[in-house]
Amino acid sequence: MTRDAATQEELAALEQDIDSWFDKQKEELPILLDVSRDEEIPRRWYARLEGEERDVTTIWLTLGQRTLKYETYFLPSPEVNREQLFELLLRRNYDLVGAQFGIGPEEAIFLTGELPFHAVDEDELDRILGSIWDFVERYWRPALKLGFANRFDKTSKDAESK
Repeated sequence: MTRDAATQEELAALEQDIDSWFDKQKEELPILLDVSRDEEIPRRWYARLEGEERDVTTIWLTLGQRTLKYETYFLPSPEVNREQLFELLLRRNYDLVGAQFGIGPEEAIFLTGELPFHAVDEDELDRILGSIWDFVERYWRPALKLGFANRFDKTSKDAESK
């Protein structure tokens, strides 16, 4: 048996809880660069996190009647080694908890997940941001080098010829 969809009152209360949590995180989490709300899509937040491997990761959180969906744009469509890159990321999915790699619009690679609305709390919000940040930091550079090896090869050949 599935739970009922959230009522408008439950959604409004959870929306306020998420806003309050982000306000607190702006003060406490140094890698949280910015949080903004979408003016056209109700109950959507954009959290920008400073990275080490990748300069910035933006995570979209969208609260619906049944789930909180979260996603980040990971890489554009790979130029080379598509099958090897997709295999690498599919194998990584096996070990990931709470998110998975997938192919989204324009053949780009996204990291996505969702959580039932009734399970959303401060600990889960922290886990979502921390996990997505960690997965991007851990897998972005190897994926970039594999999917765009032609650009790295050209750069290294240009440097050698100088």
